[in-house]
Amino acid sequence: MGKQQSPLILILALVAAAIFVLVQLPIRLGLDLQGGSQLTILVKPTTEIPSVGDRELEAVQRVIENRVNGLGVSEAVIQTAGSDKILVQLPGVSDPEQAERVLGGTAQLEFREQNPGTEAAVTQLQQVVSQARGAIEIERRNGDPAKVAELEQTLEKAQTELGKFFGPAQITGKSLKDALAQPTQSGNSWEVALRFDTEGGDQFAALTKNLAGTGRSIGIFLDGVLISAPVVGPEFAQTGITGGSAVITGRFTTEQADDLAIQLRGGALPLPVEIVENRTVGATLGRDSIQRSIYAGVGGLLLVLVFMVVYYQLPGLIADISLAIYAILSLAAFNLLGVTLTLPGIAGFLLSIGMAVDANVLIFERTREELRAGKSLYRSVESGFYRAFSSILDSNVTTLIACGALFWLSSGLVKGFALTLAIGVMVSMFTAITCSRTLMFLAIANPALRKPQLFDRTLTATKS
Repeated sequence: MGKQQSPLILILALVAAAIFVLVQLPIRLGLDLQGGSQLTILVKPTTEIPSVGDRELEAVQRVIENRVNGLGVSEAVIQTAGSDKILVQLPGVSDPEQAERVLGGTAQLEFREQNPGTEAAVTQLQQVVSQARGAIEIERRNGDPAKVAELEQTLEKAQTELGKFFGPAQITGKSLKDALAQPTQSGNSWEVALRFDTEGGDQFAALTKNLAGTGRSIGIFLDGVLISAPVVGPEFAQTGITGGSAVITGRFTTEQADDLAIQLRGGALPLPVEIVENRTVGATLGRDSIQRSIYAGVGGLLLVLVFMVVYYQLPGLIADISLAIYAILSLAAFNLLGVTLTLPGIAGFLLSIGMAVDANVLIFERTREELRAGKSLYRSVESGFYRAFSSILDSNVTTLIACGALFWLSSGLVKGFALTLAIGVMVSMFTAITCSRTLMFLAIANPALRKPQLFDRTLTATKS
């Protein structure tokens, strides 16, 4: 009993924490369960850019992500589909025409001059924007949609106010040839390098000459939203930044610099986009899918639970308790990791239940073999877990490899299936090896349960 006390405390603590997570964080439902809109966006080449590559597609995808955020849609999915398409899923959006109007069209990148006398106001609003963005991320993880909506309104209001403190566009995205994240010369941080065409370089030199040393910034706007506001140093007051290139510094991390560079490239791309499919998924279909999935899952699970008790007796009952723990831990893991549950995701979860049952079956069959060979009950249980471990490990590792291949090489709903199956397999291995083992040894520590007949009805009482 003493050896099992620590694992038992760990299991109880994990279950309590998982229940708390499930109560506090609602399960995120995908488009096929919640209903909403799905748009397929085609990125078209032009004479300047005759082919759409991964770099161009990534930049356009970032622009679309920004526009989706402007719609205020939570749990949206934006991902590439093929070499020239972007798939956008908007759960809960009942007006696909509005989404099409917002997501269509070429991105608008603008460089604007900050108006004199607005330094204090701009600084204050930038702080509001930064705080609101951080708070939104926190509340999204906490699963509070009402608070997220309130914060998004605050963010939108502050961004709208910021635009009023900058003049008209002096340089547009068509003059920006490239934007690239690169390490600084000291190597301690990252910066974003800009490269303009000849006309844009001249315009940028004039703009920076006018702002150098004033404390006012260059407002870089993407689709009307301020994405960066660099300040020009006084050393450029005579000529401005010449040569058609410049760097934006600010002690960026790698991710921050890369994010800004992608947004700038997206706004600079003269690539038109077209909505080639706009499909609405009704909420009724979502409710029917959830209901049928629940019926199938609960029905199948009950049959498995009954079979385990009837066929394996006491070990089967212990396996049922482990399966219940497995289900609670898996659902909590989905919530913590931000998994959006879809029908294929539910299928992956149910399939992982089968993996969890399979692990217990291997353990119990090995235990029966040891009992029939004449070993004591304790040694049989111990050997059963030891002998089954390699088989359980091999099957789970191969399944995880398959999940990894599906996740990285596929897209859309298949990724959801792979992710939920992988999480389920990892949790099932924990419950089979740790939970089942702990509960089994606790059971045989009780004299009333230390009977071989409770493990194999073909056996008679022997030494324990």
